[in-house]
Amino acid sequence: MVVVDQEQRTEDAGAEMGSGQTVVVFGAYGHTGRFVVAELLERGYVPVLVGRDADRLRAFARTRPGLEARQASADDARSLDRALTGAEAVINCAGPFDATGGPVIEAALRAGIPYVDVAAEIEANLDTFAHYADRAREAGTLVLPAMAFYGGLGDLLATAAMGDWTTAEEVHIAYGLSSWHPTAGTLASGTVSSRRRGGRRLRYTGGRLRHHDDALPTLEWPFPAPLGPQPVIGEFTMADVVTVPSHLAVPEVRTYMSAVAAADLAAPDATTPTPVDDRGRSAQTFVVDVRVRSGDAERRAVASGQDIYAVSAPLAVEAVARILTGRTHRTTGVASAGALFDAPDFLRALPAQLKVEISS
Repeated sequence: MVVVDQEQRTEDAGAEMGSGQTVVVFGAYGHTGRFVVAELLERGYVPVLVGRDADRLRAFARTRPGLEARQASADDARSLDRALTGAEAVINCAGPFDATGGPVIEAALRAGIPYVDVAAEIEANLDTFAHYADRAREAGTLVLPAMAFYGGLGDLLATAAMGDWTTAEEVHIAYGLSSWHPTAGTLASGTVSSRRRGGRRLRYTGGRLRHHDDALPTLEWPFPAPLGPQPVIGEFTMADVVTVPSHLAVPEVRTYMSAVAAADLAAPDATTPTPVDDRGRSAQTFVVDVRVRSGDAERRAVASGQDIYAVSAPLAVEAVARILTGRTHRTTGVASAGALFDAPDFLRALPAQLKVEISS
């Protein structure tokens, strides 16, 4: 087993600080956007605050004196072009991504800069791969969707667990959340996805995504200590069914959600996250347990930490840092995190608040 060392991780993170480069954050005043802005500042970048609501944008800008704020809307291409002027990259944190993803990607392609988003919407991520692969290559830039807790982290863990395997039979990704207080953006994105698939569910099996109406099973997942075995909802399908198969030869990708978190998400009176520390993180804790099987052999990667929304920020910002410094497996097109980066090295570079273990 390899445990990512905190001192090494801190050293690696400090080695590649931003050098005053400008990064636009679309949806900067949103819950995840605020974490991304703070992470960019901590890494030495200059965030440009961009959002659709002028009043909310001004209010947030007052809490970040010295940073430029630019109002822009996904349905106004000229405003997006103005917002991206002079930027080195853009991070889209504004869901639903079904509405914002395409227009912000188009603006990034016109500007010739890389695009990163934190979309957990399966359909929006599928659209990005389907519609922009050739366009991004022609524009000579990169488009990276789902660079967040859902989609990005699971993909990196699965890729790291695969190691030297070129194929595997199954990837299982189990999310052990202590609770899930969804943001308004999460709920809105979920509504859009459900509407697009006609209320049906999705599973990735036999090498492709399939719709189904089957009831979701409840089973027990053997999470490692200290969490331990927990009831989970099987086939609680997340964005990993888009990112993992986009580059790994695995015909079965299954994701699971802790039953308590699934119940929180579905509650009619679901509450938003409440900050409990000076970083603005909630008390929510998580364990992501990834298992890759080939024949009788199994490999595993586990990540644990605090606040799924907060951890999306270092994921997205580390991705931008690596793209801008050329530490990628390709330089153009659309790619997931596992395809674009050296997965073990990327995981080592994440903040010490995220513990990662990779075993074979």
